[in-house]
Amino acid sequence: MKKTYFEFVRESTKSLFRKREHMSTDQLQQQIDRLEKRLSELNKEGGLSSKRSQLESAIKVLKDELKSRKEKESPVSEGAAWTRKEGKNPEGGLNKKGVESYRRENPGSKLQTAVTTDPKKLKKGSKKAKRRLSFCRRMKGMKKKLTSAKTARDPNSRINKSLRKWNC
Repeated sequence: MKKTYFEFVRESTKSLFRKREHMSTDQLQQQIDRLEKRLSELNKEGGLSSKRSQLESAIKVLKDELKSRKEKESPVSEGAAWTRKEGKNPEGGLNKKGVESYRRENPGSKLQTAVTTDPKKLKKGSKKAKRRLSFCRRMKGMKKKLTSAKTARDPNSRINKSLRKWNC
């Protein structure tokens, strides 16, 4: 039995909705283009409005899917300041703007800027002094165990910049 064009469109859109999760963004775009081409052919022929509305809804769903995927794929490119140069301090770590943007994206975060005060000026046993000591001990351990000899010697490595900034 030969299928009518209407049945063909209905079956292809049903299978398309099931398959769209497994399609790449390029494949989704190609499918949208194909459906739009079919829609324009239908409009020229003056086909049934039910066929047109079904194709239009399929195109709309696929475009929404494509848009949401593109937003998921590139959050960093338009992202918060902590992921870009303007949120980072050239001497290492994040600046105030970077820390604020990180907190906005991660609610409940307790991230703070570095304790850059000279250790001699900090009151012994104060909250800032304890925080600084804790950070220095943790990072020195990481430098010893988790970095290569080349990175450990490099003055521009991120770990050395952060240790300098915290006066370790």
